[in-house]
Amino acid sequence: MRTRVIIMGAAGRDFHNFNVYFRQNDQYEVVAFTAAQIPKIENRVYPPELAGPLYPKGIKIYPEEELPNLIKKYDVEQVVLAYTDLSHVTVMNKASLVLACGADFRLMGPKATMLESKKPVISICAVRTGSGKSQTTRKVSDILRSRGLKVVVIRHPMPYGDLKSQVCQRFATYEDLDKYQTTIEEREEYEPHIDRGNIVYAGVDYQKILGEAEKEADIILWDGGNNDFPFYKPDLQIVLVDPHRPGHELTYYPGETNARMADIVIINKIDSAKPDHVEQTIKNIKKLNPKATIIKAASPITVENPDLIRDKRVLVVEDGPTLTHGGMSYGAGIVAARKYAAKEIVDPRPYAVGSIKKVFEEYPQIGALLPAMGYSPEQIDELKQTIEATDCDTVIIGTPIDLRRLLKVNKTTVRIRYELQEIGKPDLEEVLENFLNSKY
Repeated sequence: MRTRVIIMGAAGRDFHNFNVYFRQNDQYEVVAFTAAQIPKIENRVYPPELAGPLYPKGIKIYPEEELPNLIKKYDVEQVVLAYTDLSHVTVMNKASLVLACGADFRLMGPKATMLESKKPVISICAVRTGSGKSQTTRKVSDILRSRGLKVVVIRHPMPYGDLKSQVCQRFATYEDLDKYQTTIEEREEYEPHIDRGNIVYAGVDYQKILGEAEKEADIILWDGGNNDFPFYKPDLQIVLVDPHRPGHELTYYPGETNARMADIVIINKIDSAKPDHVEQTIKNIKKLNPKATIIKAASPITVENPDLIRDKRVLVVEDGPTLTHGGMSYGAGIVAARKYAAKEIVDPRPYAVGSIKKVFEEYPQIGALLPAMGYSPEQIDELKQTIEATDCDTVIIGTPIDLRRLLKVNKTTVRIRYELQEIGKPDLEEVLENFLNSKY
């Protein structure tokens, strides 16, 4: 008898864990995936073309709410948690539910799930979503490219569409973004790399992706998602910590794992965090990982035209995942609104429509900010409708990309940008130089 397994996921690590550990393992039978965090990814099928010969009908994906019934229906023996950015309490709540239903609860670690590359790998991860991975990845790629290295970025998966067409995606131009019908979340991660001339790979099958990336890379840059640990064994592991959320490096899964494994820990946003929170965060990191090199950094903002904010009634649009499962109640847009003395932060909730309205109901901590949700063309249109209906003078775009490329709205808009800026020594130039000297 094969051990019957359910994998709890969110269209990312769940598929990776299946591919590298379960797909060809005749000791196990994965009877179902469950899905959470991302809208409209349940009630699909992990297709037989990806699932392999042990699964000729594929594997159904159910809403996580059905987990107790699924355990009973399939007489499940193990449930594997395979998604991220969960508090330790939430993880144990889920474990307790699984145990009460009679199954074992399982977490899978680096040894069982990391693939090894023929090329050097630098990973950028974090202890929480919204800590500053994007600007750090941009900075690292700029330094590597300045040394004449061909950088290929492999991004943590976001396969929310047709899985068969997303097995191995290569992004080099904006046309590729349209070709694969990418979501706002995907564009936020891919566009800055395309602007720099970096090739980006993503998709579902990260063994196949690695093989393709190695053909054109001098060095591979793992661009992590949420607070997950890497899919590839890193030669240098950089981890971001956010002192706006002190203590989360101790209390979130698998962010604490990243903090303990890190070679380099970047304490970001020290320019806007409270000094005692910065010190507490550094103290916690030194306790978790005394061997890690600590870099202090800021993410200063720049604004196209501050006069469009000053004394204006503004609608602030922030990065979606940071506000939702990231748990933040503000981002770069709010920092800009305060810095340039906006007259009022306009609450978009009375104007929200469709799935945007449901997001506010599910994540009440968001408050008077608008998360840039766009996991489908329908949701992107609902985001546009919400923006256009909101009574404001200016829309502040605080997302990592310029939403105006996707949304043509009948409002005055201003975009916020932010880049990583190290403070003092050591800095990324120094640690990367030491790493490269050991590899080349």
